[in-house]
Amino acid sequence: MLYLVPTPLGNLKDITLRAIEVLQSVDLILCEDTRTSSKLLQHYQIQKPLSAYHQHNEHKILAHLIEQLQAGKMIALITDAGTPGISDPAFLLVRECLKNNIKVECLPGATAFVPALVNSGLPINRFVFEGFPPLKKGRQTLLTQLSNEERTMVFYESPVRLIKTLKEFIECFGAERKCSVSRELTKMFEENIQGSLYEVCTHFSNKIIKGEIVIVVGGRI
Repeated sequence: MLYLVPTPLGNLKDITLRAIEVLQSVDLILCEDTRTSSKLLQHYQIQKPLSAYHQHNEHKILAHLIEQLQAGKMIALITDAGTPGISDPAFLLVRECLKNNIKVECLPGATAFVPALVNSGLPINRFVFEGFPPLKKGRQTLLTQLSNEERTMVFYESPVRLIKTLKEFIECFGAERKCSVSRELTKMFEENIQGSLYEVCTHFSNKIIKGEIVIVVGGRI
């Protein structure tokens, strides 16, 4: 059995009782960074073996994990923050589990784009999640394709690339297109800024930007 267990974005209280129960019951916990996950597990007095599982080793250890699951082990997959598989590794392992008739269960829980989307004030009855835009190859092609997107668009971005990305959005979507940027969600210095792309870009210009970023952009009207 493989469990996909969402973990808090920042505030350690944002974990479900069921998630704690699952993490206490499994034989092994897979995580992106054992140092980061250890803090969460120690907070809830969960003592289980940890093993690194991330984009740099997920192919290499896939067969070994399937063998362990087939042998009867109960394994939980967590990420540094949020739900496994949402801009974090999980897809390969889930697909391989299903191919081998290994049961997979995903618990509900924290995902960064949900509060950012709801906070945005933009239409959320229909939206498209794009995750992190490509760094180079395919970036301009993607933005060109999205210039005619009528649904609200959701992106993840790193703080060091926020201004560059907002400026590219202005060029592609227009300076007056409505958007919202959420930063440091659930943490002490959480910030949600709404306005036009130009206004939001101006707000963050010449500032030291920290934390994970969610950008929500209105669709073409």
